[in-house]
Order: sequence, then C-alpha cells, then structure tokens
Amino acid sequence: MTKIELKGTTHGNWVSTRLVIVPAFLCAISAVLILISPYLLIPTGVFLLISIYFLYARYLFSPTGGNIQEKVCSVVMEKLDWDGKGRALDIGCGTGALTIQLAKRYSHSIVVGTDCWGGMWGYSEKTCQYNANQEEVADRVTFQRASASSLPFNDEEFNAVISNLVFHEVRDTSDKVSLIKEALRVLKKGGKFTIQDLFGIRQFYGKPEDLVKTIRDWGISKVEYVDTRKLPFIPIALKLPFMLGTLGLLTGEK
Repeated sequence: MTKIELKGTTHGNWVSTRLVIVPAFLCAISAVLILISPYLLIPTGVFLLISIYFLYARYLFSPTGGNIQEKVCSVVMEKLDWDGKGRALDIGCGTGALTIQLAKRYSHSIVVGTDCWGGMWGYSEKTCQYNANQEEVADRVTFQRASASSLPFNDEEFNAVISNLVFHEVRDTSDKVSLIKEALRVLKKGGKFTIQDLFGIRQFYGKPEDLVKTIRDWGISKVEYVDTRKLPFIPIALKLPFMLGTLGLLTGEK
C-alpha cells in the first residue's frame, strides 16, 4: 500500500513534554535536598532515569528519531481493507493525522474525525482544521467533539471505522469492550473496521481470543486479532507495558 506523506502539518508526540519535564524538575529538587538528607540520593536517581527514558521515547516517536509514531499509525491504514467509497469515521483523531490520511488515500471519501481533545497532549480541533487545510482535504474532512463511549451518530452511518490508541484513554467509562461495540454500532453492515489499542491489557479487554469471540457473538461477520506489539520496527525500549508492550489490533467486516 502506498505511503501517504503528510507535509507542513503538526501532529505532536505521544510522549508529552510533561512526562519529561516533571520528573526532571523533581530530580532537581531532590538533588538540592540531598544536602539535607543523603537518603534522597535514590529518589534523585529514579527521577533522573524516568526523565531520561521519556526523553528517549519521545525521540523514538519523533520524525527525527525512529518515527515510530507514524509507523504505528500506518499499520491501521495498511490493515483497513476498504474500497474508499462512502463515509469513514476516525474515533479519537487527536491532531487528525489518520483522518487526513484516509481522505488523501481515498479521494472520493468523506471522513469525520472525533475527539474530546485537551489533556496533556494539547491536541485541539483548531489544530485538526489547520492540518486538513494544509493537506488540502478540508472540503472532505470534518471534525467533531465527541466521546468514544457515546458517538453522536445513527446506527450504520459509516462505511469504515478506524481508531488508534484511544480506547484505553477514555475516562468516562471503565468498560473498554463497550467502546468497541459502540464503534461497530455506527458501522454499516458490510463496512470495514480497524481498531488498534493496548488490547494486551487483560484488566481492560481480557484475553485476545475471548475478545474476538465476544465480537463475533455481536454478529460481526469477520474479525481478526493482530499482535502488533511484535512488529519489527518497534524497539525494545518501547515494548514496556505502559508504552507499546500491549499493542494489538482488531480488523474485519461487520
């Protein structure tokens, strides 16, 4: 599948600068207080290591580093077996990167991106609109504030549904499996879907094979689980459980 280049746009970094700055700040304070209590030497070292780790992870995700962020997003596009006819939905669009890629790849499609925005990453609807304008797809792309737990769309409204690393972050429900069901609710019969998330987190999703069975029991005609955490481009440093070590992907047809 042809790679879609996004130029002149800003898509941030999955590792927020806060994750680097906060432990670095705590490290500095702890280092000063070592003069009072040498027992703070250990927490000082811990804070330093945390800051260095997240700084390195941020580098790996960035275009100038390993570009892992774009590569992980590209997996969603590669696994979406869609003809590009009709309307598509990107749930939790962030900066609109995948929303825009869909519109560019499928030139006759209409694409909607939803998100709650805000939070530590600083994403916004304004950024999404800017990126869509820069990529010259604003006439076929719209963005709308909405939670993944309650999508403001009718049943079977879209021909394709995608989402990338969103559901584990949804705060207004603890039932993460219900988010998958809600995403598939708005998908037309025969429509295609690809959803990537930290599906390896057992307390959220259970065992992957059980999750697939549950989805099939909903009446979904085709569903496949792909263990994307094992993709060769993901470095060992990012395979920790709180990063990409539990990454997985669901793809199929309603």
